[in-house]
Amino acid sequence: MAFEFKLPDLGEGLTEGEISRWLVSEGQEIAEDDPLVEIQTDKTTVEIPSPAAGKVTSILVEEGRVVPVGTVLVVIGDGAGAVEQPPESVSATPRGQTRSRGSDGRVRATPLVRRVAQELGVQLESLEGTGPQGRVTEEDVRRAAAAGGQPPEVQKGQVAEGRREPLRGVRRLIAEHMTRAHREVPAVTWVEECDFSRVDLRLLVPTVLKACAKALRDFPELNARLEEDEIVFLERYDLGIAVQTEQGLVVPVVRGCDAKSVDELRAEVDRLAEAARAGTLKAEELRGSTFTVTSAGKLAGLLQTPIVNYPEVAILSVGRVADRPIVRDGQVVVAPIGYVSVTFDHRVVDGARAAEFGLAVIRRLEGE
Repeated sequence: MAFEFKLPDLGEGLTEGEISRWLVSEGQEIAEDDPLVEIQTDKTTVEIPSPAAGKVTSILVEEGRVVPVGTVLVVIGDGAGAVEQPPESVSATPRGQTRSRGSDGRVRATPLVRRVAQELGVQLESLEGTGPQGRVTEEDVRRAAAAGGQPPEVQKGQVAEGRREPLRGVRRLIAEHMTRAHREVPAVTWVEECDFSRVDLRLLVPTVLKACAKALRDFPELNARLEEDEIVFLERYDLGIAVQTEQGLVVPVVRGCDAKSVDELRAEVDRLAEAARAGTLKAEELRGSTFTVTSAGKLAGLLQTPIVNYPEVAILSVGRVADRPIVRDGQVVVAPIGYVSVTFDHRVVDGARAAEFGLAVIRRLEGE
């Protein structure tokens, strides 16, 4: 007998997940509650434990693949007699389906075999597997490589250039999110300079969060979202902060920015940034932002035209702050100057209102 483990419902309305990393391999003996697989959702990465003890008899979904809830991911045998195979692995081959392919048309092969094939430049689609139910084995791949197996485009006389890496995990989610934002939001960016003389640059981000939260009270259309034919004006000030990590850009949320002091905001920003870089953010810490602030610090250019963090309708960015000459009271002086950018959804926010909001933030930063 065997246990078929299916992708569970992870809550929060999620209908699919990406197999980020298998924590077991075929043939491995595991105990109940041992780490089994990491699932990447559109919020975070979740480690799922094994629901049963036994031998991992078959991994059915390779790393990097996105599958719907309810998909059989792995078969775990209890070691007592024959193992019941999942429907895909029955010996009968459906009409129009080759022996080495599953019902979805994909070649049957484990994640390890796929990695070996990629490293050796062998196209799995060109192979007939010799494993059970036509599964392509590592030996099949290495045999093809030894025989000079090459990708189809090379065989046709074309040159396959560059190192290739699948778009997956956080990078795939970023790509999907940015594509949707760029496709759906008619964005416009307003830019103005700001004198940061009165800002402790060690507290730049929390100070900007506080200034934005105060200004948003007077410009509610920037603390909103567009849902079909309605503008939803939000009455909370939960601001996202863009944090660069090794996996890509994530946007944890600082709750209640209007009610926190700058010191309290600093502590929360530091905590969230550390968790983001360590990959330990909770799902609830990545959702529900009403407006976003971004600053790349020393890596920031002169100015940015940031993309709106959909489904929000505006984002504020601070460029690199550096000593520059300015005119103050008729005299040329040197001061820490940076550019403040506001990108906004022009369906919801008019240009004049976005400019007034940006100037309101700058006035607070300049201490007026």
